[in-house]
Amino acid sequence: MIMQIIEVKTRRELRKFVEFPDKLYAECPQYVPALHKDQIETLESYPAKEYCKQKLWMAVDEKGNVYGRICAIVNPRYNELYGKKCCRFGWFDVVDDYDLALELVRTASNWAKAQGMTQIHGPLFYNTMGKQGMLVEGFQNTPQFNTIYNHPYYPEFLERMGFVKECDWVQYKVLDNIATDRVRMISQRLQERYKLHAVPVEEYVKDSARVEQFLKSYSEIFSRSVYNFIPLTESEMKAEAAAFIPMLRNEYCAIICDENGDLAGFGICMPSVSEAFKKAKGRLFPTGWYHILKAMKGDDNPVCDLMLMGGAEQWEGKGIAAVIHTVSAENRKNLHIEYNITNPQIETNSAAKVWASYNSELYNRRRCYIKDID
Repeated sequence: MIMQIIEVKTRRELRKFVEFPDKLYAECPQYVPALHKDQIETLESYPAKEYCKQKLWMAVDEKGNVYGRICAIVNPRYNELYGKKCCRFGWFDVVDDYDLALELVRTASNWAKAQGMTQIHGPLFYNTMGKQGMLVEGFQNTPQFNTIYNHPYYPEFLERMGFVKECDWVQYKVLDNIATDRVRMISQRLQERYKLHAVPVEEYVKDSARVEQFLKSYSEIFSRSVYNFIPLTESEMKAEAAAFIPMLRNEYCAIICDENGDLAGFGICMPSVSEAFKKAKGRLFPTGWYHILKAMKGDDNPVCDLMLMGGAEQWEGKGIAAVIHTVSAENRKNLHIEYNITNPQIETNSAAKVWASYNSELYNRRRCYIKDID
């Protein structure tokens, strides 16, 4: 079979690039297809492209059938912030063929070297908001809709190429309603002492000034605690807000404010939409929208995704997590939730270690690999 690596340049090629995983994972029950329209918009016009360089390639045969893909990204804000010369790779998928995988990575690496980069790492998104981390444990589990699923041979291929672990993200399956008696007691004391109170999320997001405060607080919080975090630009903040605010519901979220109405902490959760995305098969129409909307309503949805939790800087070290966990659990007590899945967290982050105090088990482990460019 004659195979070649081509750069993705046309809209038709981009669509084939986006749709390839659906064919690759057609027989995999765990795989959660991304919405094609969202993927195309992200690759064409995500705000980070205002400052990032990006190239896409596919491995195709003489008939144009796709057998692999890869995206290379140079984020100058990341490199300047951390004093590195790294190229990111993402959207990496390939058939079970080591030589083909090697050629895809080599193509991305050669381009990165021409940009003055000395290392390549991934899989990563433009910034810290998108899908990142190659699955290395938990292949038997269905991932969250905003995370990567890959075949077990992927990490084997990268390690054979000389990639090594840069960092791991872990996710847990939590059977408790994330608020033990001790956590509730601490929460009550803190709320009384500091006059903390919960604000319904649907009320909170109606105020554009509060939404702006939330996004800035989010960026500040995670810049202190998330490995390799890149502060969001204003346009990135607006894009992320437009994507997730319509998905928020009072029953699943906790917004904690102090006596002055300023944000103290937040817990953003949502009903799992992974099974709905499977039914949608990458498309909103004709019926994909129905499955996703039904899942978002949460009626009889047994799985809750714990997406984002954090406390404002002035509340760091004061136990704000106890208040967030308690209010979130109280809001969700009447829902038919069987278990929760935490969002990926760096394994060394103290926030990830809190789940050990609950009835939990490791659900997925994801890895960012890194390698010097030859």
